[in-house]
Amino acid sequence: MKTILIVVVLVFVAAALFVRHSAQPEPLPPESVSAALLQTGEYDVRYFDVSFVDATRPTQANGDFSGSPQRELKTRVWMAAASDESVSPKPLLIYSHGFMSTRMGGDYLATFFASHGYTVVAADFPLTNFSAPGEPLVTDVVNQPADVSFLIDKILELNADISSDLYGRIDATRIGVMGLSLGGLTSTLVAFHPEMSDPRVRLAVSIAGPAAMFSERFFDHRQLPFLMIAGDIDALVPPELHAYPLRQKMPSAALAVIEGASHTGFSGPARWLRWMDNPDQLGCDRVMEQLEKSDEHSWDELLGTPEQGVVSYDNGAMCAQQPLPDSINVLHQHRLTTLLVSNFVFSQFAEKPAARVQYADMLYSAVPAEHSELSVSVGESLRN
Repeated sequence: MKTILIVVVLVFVAAALFVRHSAQPEPLPPESVSAALLQTGEYDVRYFDVSFVDATRPTQANGDFSGSPQRELKTRVWMAAASDESVSPKPLLIYSHGFMSTRMGGDYLATFFASHGYTVVAADFPLTNFSAPGEPLVTDVVNQPADVSFLIDKILELNADISSDLYGRIDATRIGVMGLSLGGLTSTLVAFHPEMSDPRVRLAVSIAGPAAMFSERFFDHRQLPFLMIAGDIDALVPPELHAYPLRQKMPSAALAVIEGASHTGFSGPARWLRWMDNPDQLGCDRVMEQLEKSDEHSWDELLGTPEQGVVSYDNGAMCAQQPLPDSINVLHQHRLTTLLVSNFVFSQFAEKPAARVQYADMLYSAVPAEHSELSVSVGESLRN
């Protein structure tokens, strides 16, 4: 029996090592611009977890969950592991996770930015995270922009608290939001919505976020830098419906398209799915099953009115394509996403104007030139 147990353990260890070390993408040429840009910053990174409770807003009843008079946000904060004296105030980024995901969905982005001195914050949203009481409920996204504003409130409170590890770390004039899928939608709402937006947000990134429900009028409410990242074979948020029309709706926005990128592949935990031909097969199975349970296929009317720029659309294309085409290596997709998001953020938030211009050039010219699977288009207002 002991021998059998040892064999089983060895098999599991070997399998774990195989998944961890196999299916690695081709290394980037060491002299390339991309390889230099992907080097971690000057700081070691640490994080801490904290639970923030918003007692002013309730969590609705959901399935066998009776609801709560408050909204609890289990939060992770990534930051530079350095003394207060060695880190000048740097930008704050709020990451919003996707449907049935967690605050760890963007860990690879959070770690990268924290190594450059940024503070990155992500929370498990009360009813759309993987372990939500009563099972994940997609329509609770309407409450998530206020959750993001609440997180900004709490982090700025810590920034002003001399006893806090975050004391003096945040530049409140440089706050950005980013998110994946439903988190991309959350970021878009808190950036542009006429009622849900937060004026402290100075830039937004939507990674494969739904946007078909927004008309040109929606993006007229505020003018701020916006990057949309899409995979051209995204099965859950088809780019031809959500991402590609952005160039007409908001000409000033930047649109980056990654050829062969899946929807699920943008998530950090998808690194363990890189042996799959296309991780969207798993993503579609899980999400469609959950949507069937909640019978929530159309919920754009909860987000606003046509007068506010929120319109109805046909979501029938979601996960409709079968079989799914093969996708690119997930780790390579993470590399490209990190290049896109970081250069966009640095092009807006770098302290020196010359650096901002340099990062913009790398985003729109140098990096796409090194990756044939990557295209980036941008309006003139972001080029200048």
